[in-house]
Order: sequence, then structure tokens, then C-alpha cells
Amino acid sequence: MPDNALLSLSNSLAELVERAGRSVVAVAGGRRFPASGVHWRPGLVVTAEEALERDDDIALLMPDGRKADASLIGRDPSTDIAALRFQADGLPVVEAGDAASLRAGNLVLTVGRTEAGPVASCGIAAVAGGAWHSMRGGAIDRFIRLDLSLVPAAEGGAMLDAAGKVMGIAVRGARRRVLGIPASTVDRVVDQLLAKGHVARGYLGAGLRPVRHGAQPGILIVSLDASGPAARAGLLVGDIVTAWNGSPVTRVREAMLLLGPESVGAAAQLKLVRGGAPLDLVVTIGERPRG
Repeated sequence: MPDNALLSLSNSLAELVERAGRSVVAVAGGRRFPASGVHWRPGLVVTAEEALERDDDIALLMPDGRKADASLIGRDPSTDIAALRFQADGLPVVEAGDAASLRAGNLVLTVGRTEAGPVASCGIAAVAGGAWHSMRGGAIDRFIRLDLSLVPAAEGGAMLDAAGKVMGIAVRGARRRVLGIPASTVDRVVDQLLAKGHVARGYLGAGLRPVRHGAQPGILIVSLDASGPAARAGLLVGDIVTAWNGSPVTRVREAMLLLGPESVGAAAQLKLVRGGAPLDLVVTIGERPRG
């Protein structure tokens, strides 16, 4: 009987799902339906931050049907990553790959878990672009959009390449598009969550809005935290920021993207217009207060 290439492909995909599924758990974190999570490091599960509606009373369903309690290590809404600690009891850790190798058109799989067992989707990487920032300001190493259907139960589950390597986790983006958060981003965020329990964000301590000063656009200081970095550096309400570390700033979002984790404790050189006259000030960026 001649080889059936389609059957061979079908069986190969099923084997990839089965293998990855040994490290994928269901996560009950307050939503009506559980999501999924990936055993990323020994005793540590990563999942989609949006999948957790509470910080405690989180339960995991293992591939062998066992249930386990999990505690929240930390969560980062800006990258949609949360990390949980649990007793692994022999559950294998996934084999992570490098999402930098993904190209548009590459075959991708997602693997989640339900009470009935693994749940899988198959499609392609519709977009595999460069680094980007989420709407919440999170730095993500690659923009990966998946052309496949992701059931709610698989959100936070594994994203695989055709070799079965876990390229990252699958989450839902704007307009319900399916995005892949690369493994390198997951690792970086997990390191920060383990160190601090949260991902630090820079804090200027000023309310901002865009404004056009003559022919030159900028950002108007409309309010100040009296004890914040901007006020300590001497900024005043009514100042117009026109450049940040030598680069023009014309939109509030541009300023927000400059307040990433790496900005905390760094000096920002600001060019201002105050009362129609140019002025230079240096602000030491603080850490955004939590809560």
C-alpha cells in the first residue's frame, strides 16, 4: 500500500500535540471557563494574565487528571503574562524554542487543556514581525499573529512550531485576534515576576496631553504629583515637553512607551518650552506606584 502523506502529516501533528500536552494544564482562576497554562520552569506555570480574574484560590488540572492548588507569583497586564507556583510532582517542563525563527507562513499549533483532555488548533503564523509595544506599554520581542481559531479554554496555552518546540504562549489580542507571546518575552517577564512579584514601570508623576506650541507639537504638563519625579526635577504645570533624550515627543503614548521597566532610575533629558522660552531639565524616572 503506498504511503499516505496526508495521513502521515495528520499523525505527526497529533504526536506533537500529545507530547506538548504533557506539560500543559488547565487553569481555573475565576473565569466562567478555565484557561490553560504551560509548565515553563520546574514548579512554575505561565498563563495569560487576562485569564486570571482573581489572585488567590487558583486551581490547576494536570494531564493525568489530578488537581493542584497554585499560588500567584505575579502578573503583568502589559504583556498578558502571569506566573503561578505549584507542586509539579513529575510534570515535565516544556521544551522552549526561539520565536525569532518563525516566519510568516510557518505552520503553528496551539495546545491547551480541558477536562476532556488536550485541545488543539492548527494554522499558520500570519504575521511574524519585529519587536512592538502593547496598548498597555508592554515590550514584546516579536509581533506574532496566528491565523487559527483559539477556543477560550486554550488561552494561555502553548504555541508550537512544526518541530514541536514551544515558541511561546497563545493569547487573545484586540478584536479577538490570536497573538503569540514569544518565549524570550515570557522568560524576561518571569524573571522580573520572580524578583519583584510585578514588572516595574517607569513613573514621571505628571498628567500629560498633546498640544501644539506654535508650529512645534509637544506634550503639555497638565498636573503634577507633588512628590513625584517631575515635580522634584522642577517641572511646572503649563510646561511643554518637546523632546525626550534628544528625540521629539508629540503624543502622550510616545512618552508612555519611554516609561518601560528599563527607565526606572534612569535620567531623562527633557527639552521644554516654559512661558515661550526654551529650557532643559533632567528628570530621574521613578517606579510607578502599585495599586
